[in-house]
Amino acid sequence: MTESSDQSRESLVLAYGLRVRLRHEPRLRRAAAWLRVEAGSHDVDAQWPGLAHFLEHLVFLGTERFPREQGLMAFVQRHGGQVNARTSERTTDYFFELPQAVFGEGLERLCDMLARPRLAIEDQQREREVLHAEFIAWSRDAQAQHLFRLAGGVSARHPLRAFHAGNRDTLPVASPEFQQALHDFHQRYYRTGQMTLQLVGPQPLRILAGLARDADAALAAGPRRANAPVETLLGDPGEAPPASDPQRLNLLFACDSLPPGTDEALRFLELWAGSAHPGGLLAELRRLGWAQSLSLSPLYQYADQALVNFEVQLTEAGQQSRAAAQALCFDWLEYFQSHADWEPLREEYRLLRSRQSQTEGALELARRLAHGQLSELPDEAVLALRALLERFTPQSLLAPGAKALDEPPRLPPFGPWRMPPRNRFLRGQCRPTQASPRIAALEQGEHEPNRGLEGAVHLRWRLANRHHAALWHMLDASLRRLGEEARQAGVQLEFSRLGPDWQLRLCGVREPLPAILEQAVELLQRPTPESWRQASPPPRQQVPIRELLALWPEHGLGHHRPARNDSSELHPEALQRLWQQARWDGLVLGFDDADRLALDAVAARLPGSASNELLQPSILPDRATWSQVACGSDEHALLLWCPAPSLSIQDDVAWRALAQLLQAPFYQRLRTELQLGYAVFSAFRQLAGRPGLLFGVQSPGSDCAALWGHIAEFLEALPERLAQWPGTSLREQCVALADSLDGGNLGLTQRLEMQWQGRLAGHSSDYSNMLREWVGQLDGPTLVEAAHRLLDSQVSWTALATGPCPGGSWYEAV
Repeated sequence: MTESSDQSRESLVLAYGLRVRLRHEPRLRRAAAWLRVEAGSHDVDAQWPGLAHFLEHLVFLGTERFPREQGLMAFVQRHGGQVNARTSERTTDYFFELPQAVFGEGLERLCDMLARPRLAIEDQQREREVLHAEFIAWSRDAQAQHLFRLAGGVSARHPLRAFHAGNRDTLPVASPEFQQALHDFHQRYYRTGQMTLQLVGPQPLRILAGLARDADAALAAGPRRANAPVETLLGDPGEAPPASDPQRLNLLFACDSLPPGTDEALRFLELWAGSAHPGGLLAELRRLGWAQSLSLSPLYQYADQALVNFEVQLTEAGQQSRAAAQALCFDWLEYFQSHADWEPLREEYRLLRSRQSQTEGALELARRLAHGQLSELPDEAVLALRALLERFTPQSLLAPGAKALDEPPRLPPFGPWRMPPRNRFLRGQCRPTQASPRIAALEQGEHEPNRGLEGAVHLRWRLANRHHAALWHMLDASLRRLGEEARQAGVQLEFSRLGPDWQLRLCGVREPLPAILEQAVELLQRPTPESWRQASPPPRQQVPIRELLALWPEHGLGHHRPARNDSSELHPEALQRLWQQARWDGLVLGFDDADRLALDAVAARLPGSASNELLQPSILPDRATWSQVACGSDEHALLLWCPAPSLSIQDDVAWRALAQLLQAPFYQRLRTELQLGYAVFSAFRQLAGRPGLLFGVQSPGSDCAALWGHIAEFLEALPERLAQWPGTSLREQCVALADSLDGGNLGLTQRLEMQWQGRLAGHSSDYSNMLREWVGQLDGPTLVEAAHRLLDSQVSWTALATGPCPGGSWYEAV
């Protein structure tokens, strides 16, 4: 039965009860599926905390028809796609993105694993240890614990107050009662009547509808069942709230009996509360030197309830002015509430949503469908927004350590609040059109006959040295507001640094890109006044493996000591000298000759001097280097970088093939069999043009020396493993690799990164086609030889770890 339909979208309820939302987007290069099960951790019997999360893990472990090595995760990884799952309080989501040609096979595997998981006891015992490792990491993660503590003020009867992550003690696999509960939960909720499937892709609606009908037939049929009853958020908290984090100001509001439209109302308010526009709350907090960032988001939302967190990351000065900062927040909320219907912002919101729908990939569009995100703020959401703002008062605070102010402090003088202005890049504003000679240093990327609406620019400045960290942080702060505007207009703006290079990347809708670049160039040369006070590095990552990943590029280039953050250079004269000595080059993608007029006009005003002589191949180290990084965590983490011995196309392709072939076995060995931890990965990466393999493990139990031993053992066995690899499987993997390198299957960001890395390696603009040609020449003996070359190149490997150098072939970084 069809519920609603238009030329590009359709909503259906199919024969066996599966609800379906379809979206046809011809511009997409891939297709995505997002299947939501309307049941989550709060629907589990309180006797078995973590059961829903446990089941989410178990369904990925293979079925009779599709064993693990042929299951969804391995299939998606083999075809260069994305796959993941998430268990929330009241929902469990499974989602993936694949090239259109193999999308149906991925959906077939998704349905089979949800309908017919093996749930073998031996699989459960191994996977429980993985969940236990996740639990240990969660219990040690400061951000996760902060969010958990925030719920300490809600009713003691509400499931938000309970533990739901699951660990070795709460998942008694050997218990018959637990097994019965596990199977009952699966049989009750993993049924078509309890599911909604979102399909988004370039396929016509009739094709997507056919795939949906196949899914409806393949999933286990069953009616919709009632979820666990909802307890009120407000009530006796049962215990005193813990002390608040001094670096955060949390204004927490628990709301029951909210009207329809609250979901979209919260998204609307979240957007404008976090905006850094002049006259806004974040801009004022930054002007006063009190805040680094601000966010508003629901920590929990279900039915007519919401637990809303208004969080300000405070500076040291903000911590000393905490009460005044809190009063400022409520003053802004009162100002925002004073607007009758927010009509100008509703129009801006509609334009933003429209631009998002034109630029987002298949998976993000499917996520928005699953979350019911609308293209505008409807009238019922306006009413819901008024209801929310009426509850956001000092007297309604629920945040730990927060209290209503008896007498709000006198605030420092500040200008009147202003509503966010119209985004200048959303409406086809005038852009640079002055004719300018073509600049050779701004190279044109591979020609794309069907380029659609998108374009990209990658600029690089080579500095005299890498020790300008303070100036870089200052400029990064100066670009933040522009980055927000650009993102809303469909352009991602990224400012980064690597060794002596500063890089600016703009990627997205082509039409506003020259004007955004023009503003970025202005801010790089004449930063905003307040940015000179924000020249400090961002807070360190809390999860060790993430912190190592952030540090890896510099270490991979041999820079084992951080760049000096010299605040004495924070003055305009130092910035001017830096730009005078800098040289730049770049790459353009998706712009034809007519489009290049405006772009070249901006490039003519770039700071520094254009140069075609910046392509200096990275030099391999002459010994294996181990760097210990203090991450402030009890978890052990190790990253291993294995660069290819040359920049040749042959080595590039061989290392890509090794990465694809190793991904599943490495994960199987270290995560499933050895149960070292939940963060286990291997991947192909390029660093300054050089291809390589990157291995990562985080473990709560095994130290770094032991982790290295397991990785070394795996790699030593690699040549023999490849020699025994079935020829048919090898050919299938090579076909999948070739398809993943096809520009027609890659997003704009991926194509830009590939072209840029190929340029750094000295390859022509036909780089992707050259890679695909060489993939066709791969065979078993070639890959076995590549595996031996990998092991022989250990002298050039780099390790980052939370533990000390284990000795042997490793040398401690100095």
